[in-house]
Amino acid sequence: MRKLFLVLAAIAVLAASCGETPNPKPRGYCRITFPEKVYATYDSLDLPYTFQMPRYCLMERETSRGAEKYWTNMVFPQLNAKVHLSFKYIEPADLDALIEDSHTMAYKHTVKAEGIEKISYADDTTRVFGLMYSIKGNVASPVQFFVTDSTRHFLRGSLYFNCSPNKDSLMPSVDFVRADIERLFETINWK
Repeated sequence: MRKLFLVLAAIAVLAASCGETPNPKPRGYCRITFPEKVYATYDSLDLPYTFQMPRYCLMERETSRGAEKYWTNMVFPQLNAKVHLSFKYIEPADLDALIEDSHTMAYKHTVKAEGIEKISYADDTTRVFGLMYSIKGNVASPVQFFVTDSTRHFLRGSLYFNCSPNKDSLMPSVDFVRADIERLFETINWK
């Protein structure tokens, strides 16, 4: 009887182990807890514009070689990200060249991009006109934009994360920062 029990137990173990070959699970990503969206007006005395910036964000001067006077960075320390902002005073004749330059910079990502969505913004009352490029895929800069009054002021920006681009893990952070960039569009005032 004992032998019969051992044979039946061995058959049960063998039958239970004859399933599908186990596959490794995909790598998981850390959960990100985003801060509450609270804004305050950023008004630096030497910048020719103001806008509402999130309180969890810091502003720093761009100090890299070749940086111009009005170049700054919105730093998102919790996300290890920066929005590089470059401002220029313009003459109306310069506007087309600056817009084309912004377009060229955004479309340099087409090598890796899965698609580029253009979102336009216009407010005649405040004289704020702009375009945001939402670049899909594993690209270095998933959001680029420019905003102008079309006569004197031109502000260009690009979002970069200090890590290898991975659209799956960065998507929530990109969406979070994109909302702050949209707030910049809505609240920018020229001096």
